[in-house]
Amino acid sequence: MSNHNIRIKRLKKSAGRDKSGHISIRHRGGGAKRLYRAIETLDNFLNQKAKVIAVEYDPNRSANLALLQLASGRKIYVLAAEGLKIGQEIEAGEKVALTPGNRLPLKNIPSGLAIFDLEMQPRSGAKIVRSAGLRAIILAKEAGTPYVQVKLPSGEIRRFHGDCFATIGTVSNPSHMTQKISKAGIRRWLGKRPTVRGKAMHPASHPHGGGEGVNPIGLKYPKTPWGKPARGKKTRKNKPSDKMIIKRRK
Repeated sequence: MSNHNIRIKRLKKSAGRDKSGHISIRHRGGGAKRLYRAIETLDNFLNQKAKVIAVEYDPNRSANLALLQLASGRKIYVLAAEGLKIGQEIEAGEKVALTPGNRLPLKNIPSGLAIFDLEMQPRSGAKIVRSAGLRAIILAKEAGTPYVQVKLPSGEIRRFHGDCFATIGTVSNPSHMTQKISKAGIRRWLGKRPTVRGKAMHPASHPHGGGEGVNPIGLKYPKTPWGKPARGKKTRKNKPSDKMIIKRRK
């Protein structure tokens, strides 16, 4: 298949190292070579029908991608909705059909409908609900305001402006979470290196290290190798968008 007009490029790897060459993210390195497929959203091409010419696996994402051919002849990649078929036509606009794959503003989508690929601010580009098998649900439209209440996959209920675009349906490839890593080599193909428990390390290498035989970590709470709290410590703070949260995730 020709890559004419599709943005595909070689993905350069850093093996978890920063610009100084020091490891900033542990347990990364190796793995198969990948090509990066830049994805777009249909609301960049309003009221222009697009035909699905392929549904493809993407090594960089959990969801599948749909390759679309626009009426202009241009080809683009978008996140595929579950059930999208080759030959099907989808589009984005203010008043398009409520079928999986079409994109509309939240204000024009009825309550109770599943959506994904959602914008946080109008015309800012899709940011959330993009992983395989995920969907958000429109709960209600607030009377007298332009805001719509949406329940996210985490259980959080949040207000979004009605002009934010979203795609109808559920993200494709819901079986992703049931895939089994049957051998260590598969993790290596994915670019993941072995992980060692802190308890098995020397005390100079990890706060959990040291001691004779098998013993507990000897601390009030688990720590990272750098002494910061691990597991369950809340790190979100001073986000301007906190005021849009109606109910926190559990």
